[in-house]
Amino acid sequence: MALLSVEPMTGYDLSKRFESSVAYVWHAPDSQIYPELRRMEKGELLAAEEIPWGPNSKKTRYRITESGIAAFRAWMNTPLEYSRERDPVHLKAAYLEWADPESARAHMQAHIYYHTLRRRQWEGMINELRTGTNVMLSKRLAVTPEADRRRTTAYKIFTYEGLIARAETEIEWARRGLKLVDSLDGAS
Repeated sequence: MALLSVEPMTGYDLSKRFESSVAYVWHAPDSQIYPELRRMEKGELLAAEEIPWGPNSKKTRYRITESGIAAFRAWMNTPLEYSRERDPVHLKAAYLEWADPESARAHMQAHIYYHTLRRRQWEGMINELRTGTNVMLSKRLAVTPEADRRRTTAYKIFTYEGLIARAETEIEWARRGLKLVDSLDGAS
């Protein structure tokens, strides 16, 4: 709904915009996006219209309704309920004694690589947000009252700074894990 509050989009357009913005904080495959769009349309949170696509086809474009805006605002103002942890990386780390030292090292190195890559992506996103080159933010700011534009940008940057901090913590944890594997491998 947040993306559709910027402009009406087809499911395809939404999926592409999702992938370059919201996907950094919430993964949703097409198999989840399209059914959710139809569910929200049935709930009158979105309105759909058929638009021409090519010479002989049509596709559905969605726009957020006033009810959708109200529901989104209500969700944003509702305290978050935290879900219980399901963290396969840390679960596996708790049982690394069953792994060969080479496999344990590979586990930690993969963790470092993954979080280093994510950190770079998030740093790139912050750069786009700060320089005004992020397409979705530019579109959002165009429909946002001027008095709220600074807030809109600041919260986006704040979010990615939190993700970067988390990535840095995970990288440091995995580096300590490599040292632990080395010290225990030498002890055996």
